[in-house]
Amino acid sequence: MPLVTETPPVVPVSEPGWRQPRNAPSLSEVFGSIKVPAQNASFWRKLLAFWGPGLMVAVGYMDPGNWATDIAGGAQFGYTLLSVILISNLFAMLLQHLAAKLGIVTGRDLAQACRDHYSRPVGLVLWFLCEIAIAACDLAEVIGSAIALNLLFGLPLPWGVVLTILDVLVVLLFQSRGFRVVESIVAGLSVVIFGCFLYEIIVSKPDWFGIVGGLVPQPQVVTNPKMLYIAIGILGATVMPHNLYLHSSIVQTRAIEQTESGKRMAIKFATIDSTVALFLAFFVNAAILVTAAAAFHRNGLHSVADISDAHKLLAPVLGAGAASAVFAIALLASGQNSTLTGTLAGQIVMEGFLNLKLKPWLRRLITRGIAVVPALIVTLLYGEKGTSELLVLSQVILSFQLSFAVVPLVLFTGSKDKMGVFVNRPWVQALAWLVSSIIIVLNVYLLFETFFG
Repeated sequence: MPLVTETPPVVPVSEPGWRQPRNAPSLSEVFGSIKVPAQNASFWRKLLAFWGPGLMVAVGYMDPGNWATDIAGGAQFGYTLLSVILISNLFAMLLQHLAAKLGIVTGRDLAQACRDHYSRPVGLVLWFLCEIAIAACDLAEVIGSAIALNLLFGLPLPWGVVLTILDVLVVLLFQSRGFRVVESIVAGLSVVIFGCFLYEIIVSKPDWFGIVGGLVPQPQVVTNPKMLYIAIGILGATVMPHNLYLHSSIVQTRAIEQTESGKRMAIKFATIDSTVALFLAFFVNAAILVTAAAAFHRNGLHSVADISDAHKLLAPVLGAGAASAVFAIALLASGQNSTLTGTLAGQIVMEGFLNLKLKPWLRRLITRGIAVVPALIVTLLYGEKGTSELLVLSQVILSFQLSFAVVPLVLFTGSKDKMGVFVNRPWVQALAWLVSSIIIVLNVYLLFETFFG
């Protein structure tokens, strides 16, 4: 079958609905760099060509920041909060579909779209808030990787934090070899995480009827204040704001036909890609909670809410010597995976909002430096307990920023001026606003309870 090899041209003039001229495309060094089959190719050839961005997005939904809330939820309440993880992932599937559609239809990532649409002061505020969120996400990656190195090799936490700076070189090496290489590395690490938690579920011997029951929403999730607090924490840690910027950009690495039918094909397969990948993320998050429920809640250890405590108790409680080591390997793979995608998100946000390109090594050093400094100070002063609290704080910061990414996304994809025939259908737009409202209300509640409750 013939391949579409040409890179879509950059449009140098304004288009309806966008205030500013359209300049360089998102991630210009890899824009349109991956060939896709012609539209009459087989379903599986087209799916293979579009496969990849979804896994990179799914990484953010199973990063170290999610682990603490999943462990706490399983240890305290058994399988009950599985329904919250499922609902959170369904929310994520809708939002990531909208992000992919925005990038494919308009040729603009979410950051560029915000810069084009809003005044410069508003754009700068949105950029600043997004940079804080990316730094918070990077903080979770630093802490998660440092904890994993400590659990696996006994490396002191401060040294583990410092060592994470070296991943700058690794990321740059991968990026220089093409975008498919980055996607392959992410896919490989995701398989490692998946395999590790498949093992954990098998050795923990959970109550399968309890798992099925936990997938059905229960009234006590809302009526029990402690359960509600953890449920909102799970939601806040699952739907990640920087993933919306990331997805709207990396879907543009495919050299699609710039026609209505070409874009429809791209939207279809990008949505399949992200939806399947997010099911993988759902399995990982659910597996963490299920393992905690089977290992800790069932044995009366309801107060386990810390990654390090969970690691220490898994092997003796389950009677499986490898359980703790496998848990730590999954944590390390999760941290490294998140590093790769976090780097790209940072680059996309800076270039999109500011139209400013920095050398990749400099951009990465700035982002990682912002995360390393507080992590290093906390580990030196407070040790393990401090890093766990810092991990929770990073998720609260992400929750705060989420609304500022979701609202513009829903506005833009619901605008006929910007999307043309691809504008959200009325029922999709209504559902998107409903999901956005739920996320905003619950995250405001989470912030209030964290600081004043």
